[in-house]
Amino acid sequence: MKYEQEITTRDGDTRDAVVALLMNRGQATAADIGEALGITTTAVRRHLDNLLEAGDVTVAPPSGLGGRGRGRPAKEFLLTQSGRRRLGQGYDALAVDALRALREVGGDEAVRAFARRRAEQAISTATVSPTESADPVDGARRIAAALSDAGFSADAREVGSGVQICQHHCPVSEVAAEFPELCEAEISAIEQALGTHVQRLATIANGDRACTTHVPLEHVGPKSNTR
Repeated sequence: MKYEQEITTRDGDTRDAVVALLMNRGQATAADIGEALGITTTAVRRHLDNLLEAGDVTVAPPSGLGGRGRGRPAKEFLLTQSGRRRLGQGYDALAVDALRALREVGGDEAVRAFARRRAEQAISTATVSPTESADPVDGARRIAAALSDAGFSADAREVGSGVQICQHHCPVSEVAAEFPELCEAEISAIEQALGTHVQRLATIANGDRACTTHVPLEHVGPKSNTR
């Protein structure tokens, strides 16, 4: 019995590691997961089968990144909403009830004020100032690091003429589905930090696999006063 319990514990730990890796990467193949975790692809597939059966992961269209040569592309997997909840995304019902009560007492503006304060606190450690001629890519990376510290598992990458801030996990996604003010305030805080307009391309709250924000590099930096 003790041996069986130890196996179950190890399986649970490894399964949680698979879930955490998918959260950080967005999507990955069984081979990629095995290489990152130092376990066999066969073992990874066993965990993925269990996660698929539980509805915690789903098969995603291939990303097309880093081609593996000829032949059928390997399956890639990504987390579902229930899979994200395995990462400790709890107290959603309590948070929704609290915001509903706040709206009843103070109206929509009270909810927006709370959302603004929360978003500003989340990126307060980014130390990006629109009055400084800092590298915009570095600024986006600072914001991504601050968001990661706040539990959003974010990164920033250059894409074409811009940079995208991708949040692979959202601890309040189910709350944001009812209260979009949380997402709106986050975008406003990012714009204020970078001193430029940004565009939200996708959100986990709307069922996308990541919250993606596009920052156009050519417009980042101090705004000119010339007309």
